[in-house]
Amino acid sequence: MGTASSPVGLHRVLAPHGVLPQAALSLDNAPEIADDEARVRVERLNLDAASYRQLHTAHGGDGEAIRAAVLDIVKNRGKMHNPVTGSGGMLIGTVDEVGPRSPLGLKVGDRVATLVSLTLTPLAVTDELARWDGRSEQVPAEGHAILFARSIAAVLPEDMSSELTLAVLDVCGAPALTTRVVAQHRDRGDDVTVAVIGGAGKSGSLALAAARRAGAARTLGVVPTTAERDRLTAAKVADEVALADARDPVALAHAVTRHLGRPADVTVVCVDVPGCEHGAILATSNGGTVIFFSMATSFPAAALGAEGLAADVTMLIGNGYVPGHADLALTLLRDEPGIRALFTARLAAEAAG
Repeated sequence: MGTASSPVGLHRVLAPHGVLPQAALSLDNAPEIADDEARVRVERLNLDAASYRQLHTAHGGDGEAIRAAVLDIVKNRGKMHNPVTGSGGMLIGTVDEVGPRSPLGLKVGDRVATLVSLTLTPLAVTDELARWDGRSEQVPAEGHAILFARSIAAVLPEDMSSELTLAVLDVCGAPALTTRVVAQHRDRGDDVTVAVIGGAGKSGSLALAAARRAGAARTLGVVPTTAERDRLTAAKVADEVALADARDPVALAHAVTRHLGRPADVTVVCVDVPGCEHGAILATSNGGTVIFFSMATSFPAAALGAEGLAADVTMLIGNGYVPGHADLALTLLRDEPGIRALFTARLAAEAAG
């Protein structure tokens, strides 16, 4: 590509002109790198939960059709950017070339996880995803990806499998942001209560563990099924577990209030289905904070819903990046046996189809 480049990847945008890579309809995924880029040989993709659920639903669970849909997206867009959900995921691979001006601190041979979304990462797949049956979020793949000067990547730890590391780092922004928000409420002198909607999932379980570690007085995990309630209870990462459908605003708010004695000071939304915005707002106390850590969130619905409920809440978009987020998530996994058990069980279930 030569040396002319933009640290945020503008030089890779093919269409439309003038937008950043995440908003682009297509990217240049050529393997030749600029002086400040790095190229990664891809080993595995991790589709985000909202994107995979949408693909699974749209194709009736047909693995071959899901595989073909993902291939079509990557071939047409030069990246994995689900046009319906607007989301992508992340990947792991091995660094095979680093430009002389790359600031990322990577070297050839490093096995890394990208900590930026696939929606803005130039990506090419060369094996037609032949080893993937389309029935799991994790996708064995061959190809390459390009990291810009402003990208983020973490060298994979040696004490856990690649599959486990990828699953954790895919959602590492959730516990980090939860930690920050709980600490802010504690600094105000609050006796902080935290409700995590979707508490048995990847981001939800990590958010619960992070809230407790950050000094929350009480934590509540909310799940939709008895099976998830039993798994989360056994994991012992929440003080209490409630059963409620997050798409039913009144039922959700009632469940949170019944278990915590009042609405939550901090509510973290970690579900991968739409329609949970109003319940989360209704379940949060005036002066509280709602963190939407889900690509299924409708932000107009959240904003207009809060207005319509006259809810004095701060609403945050979990953008996936907080300094130190990868290290925090990996530490929680190492220190919390219940978290590791939830993750390994999920991976085993996906592997079993």
